[in-house]
Order: sequence, then structure tokens, then C-alpha cells
Amino acid sequence: MALAARIDCDADVGRRPAAHTNRTADETMGSARRLFIATLIAVATASAARAADPAVTGSIATGSTSGLPVPRFVSLKPGKVNVRAGPTKDNDVTWVYTRAGLPVEITAESENWRRIRDWEGAEGWVYHSMLSGRRTAVVKTKEKDGLLALRAKPDPSAEVIANLQSGVLGTVKSCTGQWCRIVGHGFEGWVVQERLWGVYPNEKVE
Repeated sequence: MALAARIDCDADVGRRPAAHTNRTADETMGSARRLFIATLIAVATASAARAADPAVTGSIATGSTSGLPVPRFVSLKPGKVNVRAGPTKDNDVTWVYTRAGLPVEITAESENWRRIRDWEGAEGWVYHSMLSGRRTAVVKTKEKDGLLALRAKPDPSAEVIANLQSGVLGTVKSCTGQWCRIVGHGFEGWVVQERLWGVYPNEKVE
């Protein structure tokens, strides 16, 4: 029997610090004001999110602008996405994503802006058109150097066709609630759903 291939992750998570030039005192003061306003907006957004929390209301929380569930998973559309400290273009760019297709979780909405969180926990605001409904996911193994078995069928006894390293990115084709079929560079198969960041536990994707 042939050995299962090992699929290593791309060590580049696609997030870069924003490049900042020297600022004048006025620019610094302006940045402070923008940060204060962004904080007020974030607090108001968080309060609105809590008001829509299913645990509080007994209903499914939805975005104030889109009407879609919040939180929800999406992915980055272009290969360059500016992430800002608050939901306006006046806010500073805190970092830049440089890799299309990365999964992110929308945690709040403010008009045409979405607050997102990535698989490493970093959060910030992006313009809504920078996001895609295409579902992707990142492999998260139990141990840092562990491997996740990619199987030919959604069955723990099915043939292992590859072993995926933590951080491997793939497109989510479907999920049963326990297993997901994912496709990436050089691989396609089924993995245990709970070991993916980009889909919720027990979520079904068609």
C-alpha cells in the first residue's frame, strides 16, 4: 500500500503590518480622535450584538445591515485587503492581508463595514466588498506539529489519502455536521469537521 502524501501548510498566513510614515502632531491628534470615535462605534456595535444575542432574545442573531447571521464565516476576496481600526476609511490601516481566500469570521456590522476575526484571533474592520461568501477553512490540528488525516470517504475507517499539516488552506465543498469535503492544491477528500477553522461545529454546508 502506498504511503499517504503529506501536505504542508504555506507558512505565510497572509497578514502584514501596515506601513506607516512619520506623522505630524495634527495627524497624530486626528488619529487619536478617529480611534476614540471607532471605540464608541465598537461599543455601540457590541451592545447591539448583545441585544441580538440568541441567548438573550431566543432568536438567531442577524446583522443590522445585511440581515445575515452574525457571527458567520466568509473568505477574503482579493489578494490585498486593508484592515482598519474602525469602520470608516478615516481610521488607520492596522494591517494588510495579502492572501485571497483566507477564511474570516464576521463578528459585527456597521453600515458597509464588517468587523472580522481570523484564525489566529486578530480582529479589525474591512469594507464589505472585500469579502466573499465562498467558504474556505484552515486545518487546526490538536497539536502544533500534528497532522490531520484526509480520507477518501467521510468515515473514520476510510483510506487515508493524505495527511494535512496545521495551517493548510482548502475550499469547503460540503459538510455533514461531522465531516467536511475540502479541496486544495494537490488534495481533495474528507476531514473531521471539528479540526477545521472556517466552519462551525455541527454546521451543514451544501
